[in-house]
Amino acid sequence: MAKKILIVTGDFVEDYEIMVPFQCLLMLGYDVDVVCPDKKAGEQIKTAIHDFEGDQTYTEKPGHNFTLNATFDDVIESNYDALLIPGGRAPEYIRLNPRVLEIVQSFNNDNRPIASICHGIQVLVAANVVANKTCSCYPACSPDLALQGASWADIGFESAHVDGNLVTAAAWPAHPEWLAKFHKLLK
Repeated sequence: MAKKILIVTGDFVEDYEIMVPFQCLLMLGYDVDVVCPDKKAGEQIKTAIHDFEGDQTYTEKPGHNFTLNATFDDVIESNYDALLIPGGRAPEYIRLNPRVLEIVQSFNNDNRPIASICHGIQVLVAANVVANKTCSCYPACSPDLALQGASWADIGFESAHVDGNLVTAAAWPAHPEWLAKFHKLLK
């Protein structure tokens, strides 16, 4: 039986950070459910494309629509082997949902793998699961880690970091290493 992975996200998730992990994890043989608070299977979320074009920060453009394949209200976290939180703008508001934080805490309490990329760290910080850990994230989120008593792994945009059950990375250029390290934790 395939291991099950839960992806929790929302509107304006970074396009590559939802599309690539979802397809890659399916290709590796995992059963992957993608949910969004207040939405059901078959409904769509909008994505955003973030890129670096010489400005002081990334630019944002409309991405693709992504069809959810599971219903948030039906999630029973004990049915899943691992959790993935993509970045983009979705983390800034899904972290306000108490049920999202409860799900993250459940995975962490059971020491199940949790992968977070880019601004996804905002959800882990809000769930209070990063204290005394070292994590990577988009540099603009690094102060959030410090406020939680965590350390920021300044490893660039193409690397990933593992600390216990957490696999973190700064942005989508790290997908090869980030997903490989997550896959290794799932074995």
